[in-house]
Amino acid sequence: MTATAVQARPSSTQSADPTPRRPRGRGLGLVAWLAGIVFFLPIAWMALTSFHSEEDAATNPPSFAAPLTLDGYREFFGTGGGASPWPSLINSTVASLASTLLVLVLALPAAYALSIRPVKKWTDVLFFFLSTKMLPVVAGLLPIYLFAKNTGMLDNIWLLVILYTSMNLPIAVWMMQSFLSEVPVAIIEAAQIDGAKLPTILTRVVAPIALPGIAATSLICFIFSWNELLFARVLTGVVAETAPVFLTGFITSQGLFLAKVCAASLVVSLPVLAAGFAAQDKLVQGLSLGAVK
Repeated sequence: MTATAVQARPSSTQSADPTPRRPRGRGLGLVAWLAGIVFFLPIAWMALTSFHSEEDAATNPPSFAAPLTLDGYREFFGTGGGASPWPSLINSTVASLASTLLVLVLALPAAYALSIRPVKKWTDVLFFFLSTKMLPVVAGLLPIYLFAKNTGMLDNIWLLVILYTSMNLPIAVWMMQSFLSEVPVAIIEAAQIDGAKLPTILTRVVAPIALPGIAATSLICFIFSWNELLFARVLTGVVAETAPVFLTGFITSQGLFLAKVCAASLVVSLPVLAAGFAAQDKLVQGLSLGAVK
């Protein structure tokens, strides 16, 4: 009787195993789908409105069954006699890519020194880096404008490259420090024993291991640089005008041309959406690196 009772206990505990957790998982999945749909609806609405005429786009409530047209995109690309968006798109591409590359070149050695090399009070150094992001951008706008004016760098794309690099460098060092802290020190020591110098260690040992974190950092820096408007609006004119500044030109005193604004917004958003879609696996892997020990 006793042996039978003892043998019966495990079976009773096994029968009460984790089946009640399934409804909770389904509920969380449903909430995630609903949140994704809510975030996607404005983009879908903007895309649909961009294919409508101005009369159909201005109706309230919106007309979803209105005929589709490419007039908004034709006007955006200047086929109707307007300004061409290509110089602004090229300027945004140059400023974003160049500043992102500079950020990676500067942030990788700094993060390596803070995460792998012994540095005293490294948390204070990281907090100092991050505290520079707490300064309101408007507070530094006037000194930067006066500096650019006195040095003759107004309406210069390389001034934006320097500004975007300095703006994104603190957050890049902060992110990459957490990524590089997961790199095994034994691999670096083995490379040093084989005679590898610091540049070789960074490019051939550390960078391939921390590639997901580097991809996530570069994508975030690219998005921040591409979407920046305030400095580009004040410090540029015609030569170095970026895509967000060109986009604001569609809001005129004559009114808001909704279809054309939606078409322009979708085209300007495509590089960021494409970069995020292409690097989504690296982004998720990089942002979750070190979350589970």
